[in-house]
Amino acid sequence: MTNGFGNEFASEDSRCPGSLPEGQNNPQVCPYGLYAEQLSGSAFTCPRSTNKRSWLYRILPSVRHKPFSPMSCGDLTESWNEVEPDPNQLRWKPFNIPKSSEKKVDFILGLHTVCGAGDSKSRNGIAIHMYTCNTSMIDKCFQNADGDLLIVPQQGEILITTEFGKMMVEPNEICVIQQGMRFSVDVFRETRGYILEVFGAHFELPDLGPIGANGLANPRDFQTPVAWYEDHTVAIGYTIVNKYQGKLFSCQQDFSPFNVVAWHGNYTPYKYNLENFMVINCVAFDHADPSIFTVLTAKSTRPGVAIADFVIFPPRWGVANHTFRPPYYHRNCMSEFMGLIKGHYEAKEEGFQPGGASLHSIMTPHGPDVDCFEKNSTAVLKPERVASGTMAFMFESSFSMAVTKWGLDTCHRLDKSYYKCWEALKSHFNPNWKPSSK
Repeated sequence: MTNGFGNEFASEDSRCPGSLPEGQNNPQVCPYGLYAEQLSGSAFTCPRSTNKRSWLYRILPSVRHKPFSPMSCGDLTESWNEVEPDPNQLRWKPFNIPKSSEKKVDFILGLHTVCGAGDSKSRNGIAIHMYTCNTSMIDKCFQNADGDLLIVPQQGEILITTEFGKMMVEPNEICVIQQGMRFSVDVFRETRGYILEVFGAHFELPDLGPIGANGLANPRDFQTPVAWYEDHTVAIGYTIVNKYQGKLFSCQQDFSPFNVVAWHGNYTPYKYNLENFMVINCVAFDHADPSIFTVLTAKSTRPGVAIADFVIFPPRWGVANHTFRPPYYHRNCMSEFMGLIKGHYEAKEEGFQPGGASLHSIMTPHGPDVDCFEKNSTAVLKPERVASGTMAFMFESSFSMAVTKWGLDTCHRLDKSYYKCWEALKSHFNPNWKPSSK
């Protein structure tokens, strides 16, 4: 692996020294008889600061494949009108993982769309998926032509082979596979995780504003794979699965797509360990907005408004005086989808479980449950370690997300008693209250 975010990287497999052309991108004859192929993640005329592209030097070009044909999408969808809108607070119990002894399910077959909004055709939108699988992808890879995938493993590490090299991604790490990049997923046991998909924008580090030059997710902690190739022929056919305009298509070829001997550029897959996040927090009183916990953002065309933010709630110190320290009661002009990688989320320690999720839609009220409110309203306010052994996260979006039929019904994991965690909140109003004399 090599470090940095958005860097101009150059990498070649050590088995083929000198495989990167010198002084130009597209020589008449490439070293080792390779083919030059550019992968563009932005328009050619984008400003230099946002121009994304990489040059790949491969044994055979990716164009050499049979025609694509439609295939079953399973529970993967971009149809946001399957069911009527539901503005209620929604919470899911941990999503079921199929047993390998009962049915072999790989990463693609295990994709299930929970909610989303917008449209991949117009390049403006978002989708949130769960993956639950138990089998490695064999002679098969996935390409998402619709957008970027931010993958959050929750149970079980995944070995991701890409055209740029390999990445082992474990729970408490994330990875991003950007639009158009082909990849395959190996698993080692029953495996589960979350995926945030964005159409029309790439993830970037958030602006730091008054924080200054350092803090939050530091660029040096992001890792990009190094070149690795296989010269592998598949007589019975290697399957390329392409997600295009919300549908799945497949084609066959007789060689592995992971035949890139060398590459250079700034458009790459990458991963990040959430333990490296430099937490900014309140040290006096009240709350700072949760935007201080943003790891990555996909910006919209409106300044300061995101298509999606990836926000975490990591272990940290709580020291605020005269303050109700857990999250406050709240209504928001953004949609908030939360997941839990491990531990117990401070605002709802019982019902919100690792591998589950919640969705608080635009302007739907939410906040701490009864036990959390009562406990923390009378707690002694001394410095305390918050969220030890825990990692919760949020996919926050300016889009009003619709929930799929799978999310509301087919998965059978919706917690229909979620609203009851607030039912016992009682009035503490005292009209005779007087301020204490100083």
